[in-house]
Amino acid sequence: MDEIILLCEDSIEGILTGVYTAYELKRSHDTIHLQTSGTENYRLFAVYHEVKADEEKAKKVLRTIYRRFGEDAYTQLCQAMVSYDEEKADAVYHTIAAGIAGEYRGLLMEHLSSRFINKVFQLSRNTGIEIHHLLGFLRFQELKGGVLLARYSPKNDITAMITPHFADRLVNEDFAIYDEQRKYYAVHPKAKQWYLVRGELPFLQNEEEYSKEEKNYQMLYRHFCQTIAITERKNPGLQRNMLPLRFRKYMTEFAQQE
Repeated sequence: MDEIILLCEDSIEGILTGVYTAYELKRSHDTIHLQTSGTENYRLFAVYHEVKADEEKAKKVLRTIYRRFGEDAYTQLCQAMVSYDEEKADAVYHTIAAGIAGEYRGLLMEHLSSRFINKVFQLSRNTGIEIHHLLGFLRFQELKGGVLLARYSPKNDITAMITPHFADRLVNEDFAIYDEQRKYYAVHPKAKQWYLVRGELPFLQNEEEYSKEEKNYQMLYRHFCQTIAITERKNPGLQRNMLPLRFRKYMTEFAQQE
């Protein structure tokens, strides 16, 4: 029997629509694989089908995951689906299929002997670590209009997962979180529900967009960090372990003085 490859949109909605479509085919799960669009890993003698993301189908699969496997597995599967790994869609699909088929007793995500479940676990952990880091390292800067802007380039597509944290803490602020790598941003109007927008930011072409107070605070903060630093105890290796280099581009204390 020929293998079928379902090409899905690289998003939670797209992957879950692929899972729903796989069940509609009523074939052995061993003959079906999911792959996100843009992946260059093609299989010989396989039949490829493109799957268009469908919100309703995705919601049905999400409800099934939550009901059958619980909140912890639900979270881990969602975190795996926003990973940058090209094998994530297939791992998520076969993990869900194994759980629904009742192949394992007890908590689904504890059965790490399965290569698919193990893969989902590893991806979820990697994403979770990055989320944890950025909840502390993400920096907001005030623009002239009073809007707070945070820019970053995460490895994983985590904007929708970190925004609720800041929306809860900055309820009365207008802010945006911009993913420079994927070219989209989360927008939070003051005291309203946040939402996602695709495309380039319509503002911040240069530093002239920063408010005067923001520039002053940036200067003071850089001076403060330099003043309290103890040159004799400088340890670049330890610093890199505690603060990855890729985060520093967006951190005030590592920016060059004007």
